[in-house]
Amino acid sequence: MNNFLKGLWREHPVFRQLLGMCPTLAVTTAAKNGLFMGLAVIFVLTFSSFIVSLIKHVVPNQVRIAVYTVIIATFVTIVDISFKAFVPDMGRALGPYVPLIIVNCIILGRCEAFASKNSMKSSIIDALGMSLGFSWGLFILASIRELLGEGSILGYRLMPGSWNNLIVMILPAGAFIVLGLLVAGMNKIEQVKEKQT
Repeated sequence: MNNFLKGLWREHPVFRQLLGMCPTLAVTTAAKNGLFMGLAVIFVLTFSSFIVSLIKHVVPNQVRIAVYTVIIATFVTIVDISFKAFVPDMGRALGPYVPLIIVNCIILGRCEAFASKNSMKSSIIDALGMSLGFSWGLFILASIRELLGEGSILGYRLMPGSWNNLIVMILPAGAFIVLGLLVAGMNKIEQVKEKQT
């Protein structure tokens, strides 16, 4: 259970480890984008970790990174083709950032650091925790940016008609601002928790 929970908070990939910043900053202009990118990462990391944990004893040490990359690329290709076939709007919105999952530090890092050294069950639990942590991080970041930048979340208008959209929030600078505030908020929560113990 600890392997699952650490990715949701203590070792959160976005807000604690600051991994996967390219999709985190680029696709989070809308909550829907963050949600779909999160789903893609859940699928790729879970299945990649499963396969890596299965074959860890037969892959020569000298080629393990190349083998892991091919495994990850296979699942990313499945996601990319599926998005283009079944949700073409998302395929266009996420653009090149879905194929970039192949080189995402979270995925390759978890395959190398965890799945290649642990059992299949532990690897899947770890992958689910890390990818769900990444997903909720993207969704929260994207929701805040969409709310402040467009006055809505998932297309539902939440701000009053008098709300002046903060255009900076849907620009790259907005991603850095919101990410910085969320990282600071998480650090503050951790400081308060440490003082209480």
